[in-house]
Order: sequence, then structure tokens, then C-alpha cells
Amino acid sequence: MDSIDLEVLKSCEQWISRGSRCELVTVIKTWGSSPRPEGAMLAICDDGTVVGSVSGGCIEDDLIDRVRKNGITRTMPEIVTYGITADEAHRFGLPCGGTIQLAIEPLSQESGIAELLQRLTGHQLVARRLDLRTGMVTLGPASSGMSLQVSETTLTTIHGPRWRLLIIGAGQLSRFLAQIAVGMDYHVTVCDPREEYREGWQVAGVEVVHAMPDDLVLEMQLDSRSAVIALTHDPKLDDLALMEALRSDAFYVGAIGSRVNNARRRERLLQFDVTEAQLTNLHGPIGMYIGSKTPSEIAISILAEMTAVKNGVALLDAARIENAKIANRQAATDPSCES
Repeated sequence: MDSIDLEVLKSCEQWISRGSRCELVTVIKTWGSSPRPEGAMLAICDDGTVVGSVSGGCIEDDLIDRVRKNGITRTMPEIVTYGITADEAHRFGLPCGGTIQLAIEPLSQESGIAELLQRLTGHQLVARRLDLRTGMVTLGPASSGMSLQVSETTLTTIHGPRWRLLIIGAGQLSRFLAQIAVGMDYHVTVCDPREEYREGWQVAGVEVVHAMPDDLVLEMQLDSRSAVIALTHDPKLDDLALMEALRSDAFYVGAIGSRVNNARRRERLLQFDVTEAQLTNLHGPIGMYIGSKTPSEIAISILAEMTAVKNGVALLDAARIENAKIANRQAATDPSCES
């Protein structure tokens, strides 16, 4: 599963290679409410085919309609603004009078899309700089803290996995977790020193590593854009890795297991000189309560919680696995709940 941005770039490369005219559309600024964030991309081919999204659909419809009526005629990048007036906001489906500004760039072999994809295949974080006056493109390395920048002359967009996820354990749940996380634009690494688990385990775009998890945690030098999820149920593999992860700047550290096992794990980690303050950053039982039963549902539950933490959203106690299960059991045994 590719991320949306990767699908957009791959479509552009295919259209360019077959000689079709196409444009890359990038959200560069929004005011008020907007369905898509800055940096969101859309690609449109001269036959009206569209991949990606820059709005809830109405702006896409306008772009498609213009291409079908007039073809792709731009030869240089252009900045276009939608929704300046209330009538336009209503016409283009922008909520609450929102306004969105787009950079529309005609693509060619000189646009560097093929080279950009090659770098992304190597898990590089890339800054793509577009000269808005000439259409010239240059590619260079980017740091994890960089974001989209636009001036009167240059548009700089950042491409590649700006977030990292280390999954400890190559099991069935790990497979679903990795597949979804790749689609969310994470650089996913799965670590499992057990050959019997690694054999035959493969997800496109995911690196599988044979190493002791705690060694890999140290080697990765986890930063504030890194997450660690332990799924082996084996304290020999999980605990030391969790210890090192909790001492790092990782924004999310979680481990699968029941309430009882989670309590025991916390006791063991305290014996490893993990501080009480560090231990408060351990998520477990892991995930957001959605009544999940199957591996795929559990993966969604875990990533929902991880996404909330990444976005700075405080979860209600009722949404946490431990509290929700206790509440459900109490409701099931409470006579007052019977009809």
C-alpha cells in the first residue's frame, strides 16, 4: 500500500513516460476551514484522470472541467486561489468561507519526478525546490523538521517518510500494522531475531531486520518523529527495547498485552532503572477501544491511539482499552442495565 502522495508521484511519472501532458497541483496555503492540509497533492492528466485530492471534491471537479474543455495549456507554474468570495466558497464547497491557494505545475521529463521517486525508494527525505518563474526543479536532502515553504520565487515541498515506526515482532498483527502505517507515510522497520517468525514475512516497502530489538532501538537514534510498538509477548525481546525506547525522544512507545501483563511489565521496567516519569509514556494495554477482535481491527485500534498522540489529541478515559473494558464488564453485570 502506497501513501497518497506516493500514488500521485507514481501516476505523474507514468503519464510523463508515455508522453501525456499532466500537471501537479499542491496546496500551498489555506485560510479558515479547509478539507486538506498544506502540502496535499493532486495530479491531473490531459484526459481528465485525477489522482490525489486538494479539497472535498468541488475544486477537483473544476480542475477536471477546465482540462476537459481547454486541455493542459500552462507552460509555467501558476498560483491559483479558490474561495476568496462567499459565492466562490459556496461554489467550491469550502466550509465556513475557507480559502485555499494552489500551485499548479505543468510537468515534463525535466521536472525530476523519476529521480524523486528513486530517492524515495531509498527512504530518503527529499526537498523539491520549484522555481515559480522558470519551472526549473532541484532536489536535495531535507531534515525531519522541514515543512512546505513558499516565496514569490520558490516553492519547496518535502517528500518522504517524515515519521518512523519500529515494530518489534514479525507476526500476523505486525503485518496489518505495517501495511496501514506505510499507507500513512511512515518508514516502517520490523525487527525480529527469531528466524521462524521472519521466514516468509514480507510487506512491500517495509524493512525486516534480524537484530536484538534493544540494539536496534539504540542504533536508530529515535527522535520525536519516531514510534515503537512491541508485539512479541516475549519479555526477553520486548522489555529491553521498551527500556531504551522510553529513554529516547520517541513520541509513542506501546506494548501489547493484558492489564495483568502490562502491570507486570511496568514492575520489571522499574527494576531496569526506568524512572516513574519515563514509565508514564508507555502505552499499554495498547490501542484505542473500538471493540476490536481480529488482527486487522487491533492494528487500526493501535494506529488510532498512535495518531492521536502524534497529533496532540488527549484521549478520553472511556476511549482507553483498560477503562473501556472495565466499564463494559460493570455494565454487563449491573442489574439496573437490564430491561
